[in-house]
Amino acid sequence: MKVSGFTFLRNGQKLGYPFVASIRSILPIVDEFVIALGPCDDATGKMLREIGDPKIRIIPTTWNEKIRSDYSVKGFVFGQQKSIALFNCTGDWAFYLEADEVLHEDDLPKIRAAMVKYLDDERVEALAFDYLHFYGNKNTIAWSPGWYRSEVRILRNTIPTWSSESLFFNVVVGHKKSRHPRAAHTGATIYHYGWVRSEAQMNLKADASHKYWENKPAAAVDYSKIDAKALKLFQGTHPQAVHHWLPPAAGVFLTDPNHQLTSREKKHRRMLWLENALGLKFNKKHYRLVE
Repeated sequence: MKVSGFTFLRNGQKLGYPFVASIRSILPIVDEFVIALGPCDDATGKMLREIGDPKIRIIPTTWNEKIRSDYSVKGFVFGQQKSIALFNCTGDWAFYLEADEVLHEDDLPKIRAAMVKYLDDERVEALAFDYLHFYGNKNTIAWSPGWYRSEVRILRNTIPTWSSESLFFNVVVGHKKSRHPRAAHTGATIYHYGWVRSEAQMNLKADASHKYWENKPAAAVDYSKIDAKALKLFQGTHPQAVHHWLPPAAGVFLTDPNHQLTSREKKHRRMLWLENALGLKFNKKHYRLVE
């Protein structure tokens, strides 16, 4: 069994991505790691080369800056870049990890075991993970229906798949049709740290990427403007690979006590109450689970 890892990246250092930690966390269970590296004006390329692992294969890419954000699929440039990396994977499985996502070393054996278990089970087109979204600091996770709890990150690399935007993947089933993949669950977790970077870096990232999603300026990011009930204390351990990147912090992230809930936050609070009271699950996912 051969396993490819892949991602896309542009100005990762300047925009505050823990991409070195992300890549280091996946290297032990892949045979190659493919990076579609867009034009950078920071030290991203140098930092990638300094990892010094022969498994890493960098593909220089150009971004199509003319793709309209008001046509049909938003964020299509991100899907293009992700697909470029995917199309250069040579493994039986292709394992996508975003530049702010990190694997815990304790999960590596179960991830490997899932890939072995389902290698010859053609019903399974992909493998899914649970998610922990850290918010504001390393001690806090965002947990509500507004934050996806599960997503596909490993694809069977013998079937036609691609990505139309940054989050999910599509299986091509005809010239005019695609669908979400059929997936089994690995039992492992992706640790997502995008919302732990500084507000300045997050705003820089929003300014750089928002044009690919909407034809208007990005709203300023203020971490304190969030429903406090969507946050809870993280009581586990962080992956070793990301320890050096995490800023020191004490306690749960403090929100603005005067924050006025948006209509979306009010809806998610009602949904969260139903989950806690009735055991319902409002999990948004882009795959169909294979039992």
